[in-house]
Amino acid sequence: MKHVLLILLSFSVMTVQSQKANQSPNIIYILADDLGYGDVKCFNPEGKIPTPHLDEMATNGIKFNDAHTSSAVCTPTRYGILTGRYNWRTSLKSGVVSGFSKSLIQPDRITVADILKQQGYTTAFVGKWHLGWDWEIIKEDAKLNRDNLSASPEVDFSVPIKNGPSTHGFDYSFGFCGSLDMAPYVYVENDMPTMVPNKTTVCVDEKGFWRKGPTSDDFNHANVLQDLTDKAVNYISKEARSKKPFFLYFPLPAPHTPILPTTEFLGKSNTNMYGDFVMQVDDVVRQIREALKKQGISENTLLVFTSDNGCSPKADFEELAKVKHNPSYTFRGTKADIFEGGHRVPFIVEYPKMGLKNVSSDKIICTTDFFATCAELSGYKIQDAEAEDSFSMLPLITGASDTEIREYTIHHSIDGSFAIRKGHWKLNVCPGSGGWSYPKLDDIKKENLKLPSMQLYNLKADIGETNNLVYVFPEKVAELKAALKKIILEGRSTPGKVQENEGMEGWKQIQAIIK
Repeated sequence: MKHVLLILLSFSVMTVQSQKANQSPNIIYILADDLGYGDVKCFNPEGKIPTPHLDEMATNGIKFNDAHTSSAVCTPTRYGILTGRYNWRTSLKSGVVSGFSKSLIQPDRITVADILKQQGYTTAFVGKWHLGWDWEIIKEDAKLNRDNLSASPEVDFSVPIKNGPSTHGFDYSFGFCGSLDMAPYVYVENDMPTMVPNKTTVCVDEKGFWRKGPTSDDFNHANVLQDLTDKAVNYISKEARSKKPFFLYFPLPAPHTPILPTTEFLGKSNTNMYGDFVMQVDDVVRQIREALKKQGISENTLLVFTSDNGCSPKADFEELAKVKHNPSYTFRGTKADIFEGGHRVPFIVEYPKMGLKNVSSDKIICTTDFFATCAELSGYKIQDAEAEDSFSMLPLITGASDTEIREYTIHHSIDGSFAIRKGHWKLNVCPGSGGWSYPKLDDIKKENLKLPSMQLYNLKADIGETNNLVYVFPEKVAELKAALKKIILEGRSTPGKVQENEGMEGWKQIQAIIK
């Protein structure tokens, strides 16, 4: 009888091990906020900020050298990650939403969390949302619109929010609505504010800056990054004991302003406070990777790390230049710009069980590609009105293929300017930066600059976008412009039925494109 019991017990253990081995991979997406391509050592060997944990992740995975966010600012990029659709197809044609804005994601729009949930995953969001959700607003503020981030309507924080993470496929959620420098400063867990704010805070220090607004007692700006990391680690520990795979979307509030590294990291980078904060972000990656190893699930977890756009000028490029560090690496521009510095970002995927290791890829990818990757990974069939701009990265991650997954990639700046990329060619459909770098639109008008209306660059020969070839290769300009027009008007860049964009009427940025 004992032998029978031992055989049964052994069979039971083998069955559990077999189930775990065959289980769909866990998926974790870590999204840094305003981290530059040149801030990660394995992407910029000349960089002065140590990032040992991201470097180790890259050694154990694949790093993409030509990865792009769908926008040069955060709200649009976040929309693209979750929906697999370019943001400019929504009502948000430029800029970002505020901490009090209504949800940018329509209730019926399918997200990556929705499809993974359908495929048997438990899903969680922890961190910075910045896609808007619907507060219970008692009294409107006339300034409340997407162009004014200092509006402060009166809100009833004692009732649940609507059209937030739970509406868009997340079983568990903990985080805040806007950026860490946008009011209100209130944590919301599973649609319910954790505390009603009882004070107003503001910080006008250039690096520690945040706008005036209602603040809860449990919301301490300097502790937010670690608070969120603790929540993420706890979620991993809890879900590791479950039989179901999990998806954790973990968008960080750092190293975006307020630049507030904790005492442990102050002075550690030997650059400036921004560099110290980058090192703290690197340490967040350490904590997540260690949690996965501790729970014995690191092998079967697909871990993604990237940034939502390029580095912000708030990092103080002049100060960093004194120690010979450039957050934009060799690229022109910064966050907000149509230039490469605005949207080319570090992108690392670690998937020990199936993914390539210590590989560097030059294939072009976009943050909208996460949706199709998860669909292929989980066996979900994408419908026509879903993920219209998403191509699966899985063949590149596993090494099943080494061919380009996208023919064209569209870039978008803070003022709504477009660029289109094909191979080494890039057409910027604007005369200047489209963002915060010189020449801005105001600079062009004020100085009466006589610039071509478009810019064509061969990035293989001119990665710094200094030699405009728009008059040299008119046929290439025409080709890229025609492709951009088609992608805009057909409502998709993937194969399928034509889809509709929102807010086409009066859309000034596309007038020159669709003529």
